Amino acid sequence: MTDRGRKRDHNEDTFLVADLTSSGVVRTSRLIDNEIRARGMLYVVADGMGGAAAGELASEMAAVAIHEHICKHWGEDSIISEVRFAYHLREAVEAANTQLHSYATDNPQVRGMGTTATVAGVWGDHLLLAQIGDSRAYLVRDGVARQLTRDQSLTQRLVDVGELTEEQAEASARRNIILQALGPDPRVSVDLSWQQLQRGDTLILCSDGLSSVVRREDIAATVAAASGPEKICRALIDLANEHGGPDNITVIAVRFEGSALPVAASGDEPGYHEFQQTDERPALQPTAAFPASQMAPPLPVATRRGSPTGMALALIGVVLGAIALALFLSF
Repeated sequence: MTDRGRKRDHNEDTFLVADLTSSGVVRTSRLIDNEIRARGMLYVVADGMGGAAAGELASEMAAVAIHEHICKHWGEDSIISEVRFAYHLREAVEAANTQLHSYATDNPQVRGMGTTATVAGVWGDHLLLAQIGDSRAYLVRDGVARQLTRDQSLTQRLVDVGELTEEQAEASARRNIILQALGPDPRVSVDLSWQQLQRGDTLILCSDGLSSVVRREDIAATVAAASGPEKICRALIDLANEHGGPDNITVIAVRFEGSALPVAASGDEPGYHEFQQTDERPALQPTAAFPASQMAPPLPVATRRGSPTGMALALIGVVLGAIALALFLSF
């Protein structure tokens, strides 16, 4: 569901739900009961920016471009594996950025348009996330909500290097300064992460119209109290509006059930897990939801690591980049 909120005169958010096996897409607020089939499911929340109709256009274009690209390229891929799925998710987000940037370059009236994108792909019992900006994904398990994505924001980078605590970041006046968006720059760096799912998990994707005013504890309590995804979405939007509704509010709620899902997921507890092919990540094991017949030998995936000094140097570039992006979007 999506809502304008109480302060904005129009809605620049977009959401998309798609069955990648059938290429079917849903853009309206209604409950869908889907079986996770061979090519998986796609969920997108995009929060547009740029003023006038530019933000609305940017989020709409991004969601459509991501869906169309992944349907074509993942749908035609002869190798069906988690690593290939991750590759196509990243590629789809990069392709959407190229399309938005080219459009804004050719149409000066929408110069500066951009959008966040939180893209969730579900295949078998695995969840893959591609992130640009500060829309978020949470997983609610056993009554606890944990953030799965990492904000591409100035305050998050300051938290990462120990300059701010998470509490200080949430209260900071600079929390809305994002370091990346789809559209303003010709290239983006897509953050890929992963999570294994278990029976009873609830995935929440949302724009910052929710996450900026509703705490994780309240998201968990709402999920526990509501009887299904439709009521979860409505209750969370109502809660954000009760807290002032300062921005557009978009929520996708996905509840995972079925005997093919494990009762208890193996590996780390829910949270941010960078997608990388290293010995630190356990090898995939066949399950009822993720059978051996669908698995293929993994392809190489580049890792991203940085020393403390490298992080400090990167932070200088990040701050300058954030200032440049803010100035660019202000024109």
